[in-house]
Order: sequence, then C-alpha cells, then structure tokens
Amino acid sequence: MKRVYLMLAVCAFAMASCKKNYTCDCTYNDGFGGTGSMTYTFEAKKADAEAVCEGYSVTAGGTGWSCDLK
Repeated sequence: MKRVYLMLAVCAFAMASCKKNYTCDCTYNDGFGGTGSMTYTFEAKKADAEAVCEGYSVTAGGTGWSCDLK
C-alpha cells in the first residue's frame, strides 16, 4: 500500500511541473481614449508564464500595455 501512495505522490509531482498552454491577455491604452488588445498563447511552466506575461506589461504616464495571465 505504501508503494501505491509513493507512486501517486511521484505522479502528482511530475504533473505539477509539466508545461501547459497559457494565455496572456493584453490591453493597450494610449491616454487619449485609444485602446487595443492582443492575446499571446504559449507553452510554459506556470512560474515562467507569469514572468513572461508580466514582461509584456509596459506602462508609462498612464499609457502602455497592461497584461494578465489567463
């Protein structure tokens, strides 16, 4: 029985570290009422996906891109 629990634990850990598809939704605001949006989909681990999506967010003076990981 201990072997079964050990095997389940190893499988759960392995699946948690797998790469998955993540989507980064970005919206643009130019400060004058102009807006836009883009969506990026990529395969990564969750921590890496959060870092990539955060890297797409660039704002200065109320204008720029704001991105959220979905």
